[in-house]
Amino acid sequence: MKRFSALVFAVIAVVSLAGPVHAAAKPAVANAAAPAPAVVDSLGLLERAVARDSSKFDNLYALGVMYMDRMRMGEALTVMAKAASVQPKNVKALVNAGIAADANSKPEVAQEYYTRALAVSPNDAIAGCRMAESKYAQGKYDESVNLLRALIAKNPNATCAYFTLGEAFADAGIFRDAIRMWRKLVELAPDSPEALSAKESIEVLEKFLAGK
Repeated sequence: MKRFSALVFAVIAVVSLAGPVHAAAKPAVANAAAPAPAVVDSLGLLERAVARDSSKFDNLYALGVMYMDRMRMGEALTVMAKAASVQPKNVKALVNAGIAADANSKPEVAQEYYTRALAVSPNDAIAGCRMAESKYAQGKYDESVNLLRALIAKNPNATCAYFTLGEAFADAGIFRDAIRMWRKLVELAPDSPEALSAKESIEVLEKFLAGK
């Protein structure tokens, strides 16, 4: 089945949970004769820091996010799993470990991380949405949709649930319900990246329906 904006959603989930990790700002050149400063290798610095001491959560988590930003998901899974073992109740680390596991075609591992995240924070929207996405990718469509409906019932402002439920309806050819879900998302978070993607999908489906 064709998935609507799946990659966009994955990127949104990572960014909203973790936020980008920026390199240190480049210092100004004092005068024309001064040599240009070396570019700070943030990734290399973190890798060396973790190699020296893999017990520090902040370094592990930041390195995992950097690997995810670079789509190095195998390494991200290894590091995020370690971060989650250091802080086993850290929801962000658990969910990001799940995202990395899904990206490595390990849905059972991913769902175990989402389950652990939801045990810590039962109403966490991102953990719930990622669980539903993972099950949907396995072909467990009814289970996925039921999870999303339950999430919306508990948290009517769970924008990711409207986004993903819209995808599920669109995949199933239930286009008017897909549009309804995406419009609700746009209403709740009009300036979000999800809403921008939803607006594009709404436009495509409305043109399709108008031409039938």
